[in-house]
Amino acid sequence: MAEESRDDEMREFDVIVLGTGLKECILSGCLSANGKKVLHIDRNSYYGGESASVNLTTLYEKFKDGATAPADLGRSFDYCVDLCPKFLMASEDLVRILVATKVSQYLEFGGIQGSYVLNGKKIYKVPSSPSEALGSSLLGLMDKNRFRQFLQYVAQYDEADKSTHKHGYDLNTMTAAELYSKFSLGKSVQGFTGHAIALFLDDDYLSKPALDLVKRCQLYAWSVSRYNTGSPYLYPSYGLGNIPEGFSRRCAVYGGTFMLNMAKVDPFVEEIKYSADGKVEGIQLSEEVVKANELPTGFIKCKQLVGDPSYFLGTDKIKKTGEIARCIALLDHPIPNTNNAESCQIILPASEVGGGRKSDLYVCMTSKAQNICPAGKFVAVVSASREKADPLDDLAPALGLLGNSIEKFVWNSETYAPVSDGTDTNVYITTSVDATTHFTTSSAEVLSMYKTITGTDLDLSKAEEEPAE
Repeated sequence: MAEESRDDEMREFDVIVLGTGLKECILSGCLSANGKKVLHIDRNSYYGGESASVNLTTLYEKFKDGATAPADLGRSFDYCVDLCPKFLMASEDLVRILVATKVSQYLEFGGIQGSYVLNGKKIYKVPSSPSEALGSSLLGLMDKNRFRQFLQYVAQYDEADKSTHKHGYDLNTMTAAELYSKFSLGKSVQGFTGHAIALFLDDDYLSKPALDLVKRCQLYAWSVSRYNTGSPYLYPSYGLGNIPEGFSRRCAVYGGTFMLNMAKVDPFVEEIKYSADGKVEGIQLSEEVVKANELPTGFIKCKQLVGDPSYFLGTDKIKKTGEIARCIALLDHPIPNTNNAESCQIILPASEVGGGRKSDLYVCMTSKAQNICPAGKFVAVVSASREKADPLDDLAPALGLLGNSIEKFVWNSETYAPVSDGTDTNVYITTSVDATTHFTTSSAEVLSMYKTITGTDLDLSKAEEEPAE
């Protein structure tokens, strides 16, 4: 009877999730807790997908054709290097999700020491308060007072309270460029405000309503003040791979089923099947997978399907959106001109890089302080959207800020996005990991997808506690 019960359980699920990247794991954990019967499958033997944390041996095997890491770099398991590192804004939605779902109980977080921006070919710490703006060498004398007034305006603004709408500005109709103009903020100040504080990916925001700019600046300031660590960012000890694993635990607690390490059979999903009206019906697993896992059937039914783009290559469900160049640089020193910070983010606005570049470059550095590598070593990851023929040419402006590297691991990845929100087929596809070093866009995507899949907002009412530090 027990065997028959297992066979029945493996025949049909409410939701099948393909891939254990961060976004997929958050969704599976939350959907399972919402009462959905979830099957989570991945080709890899580890959690994280593109956002996995790997040791030194794996790093060399993956990017150096299986070469052995030099002994003077230390023990392999002392490294937890994130392939696509991203920092968490202390007051952002992902932190609220972690707390509300209690996944934060599985993790430890620490603050990132500094947030920096390239301006005039030099690195400067990003000011995030009126008092810090007054003392910053990033701003000229006149700019300091204007920027202080801008930050004061942002700090007191409450969309729901018209008494805070000083000067009578309507931020729903006024553009960001017009708001800057009201405070006489020049191009240089606009550059680091929009890209290093508000974290916009390009300058398109300048022609859009200023309300989004103000809200993003408020989030940055609130995040800075929350822990008083010198920047708005948090990072989990031992790397980002623990976050998707934490949500997978949550999924399992609520009855989720997992099948990992499917890469031994390629492809392990032979077909995604649809009904006559185009709705997903389930997946057809290969015969080898069925035998290896002693499954009762290769066809597993589902009502909804969630997956990362890699499971839909060659289909009309996704479109290519670009490419990203990345480089992991192992250092034996902090990044120069960052006050010897043990961890930091550096944003290089496209306007500061020059050469006709349209998108920003990002640097994320972690160290022993986050249990990412041994003492005396530092891991800097540079990322940039591809705009040139050689990925190293895209990364060069940021790599030039790092000083000498012990070793570099360079690679290129294609990015994809779904062609629809999935409501027409009940197939919901996440976007590829972008070049940014923060979770702002990922958090918004997860919350939007959860509502699309379930019809309700994710309940974040229990997100008032503090994440573990």
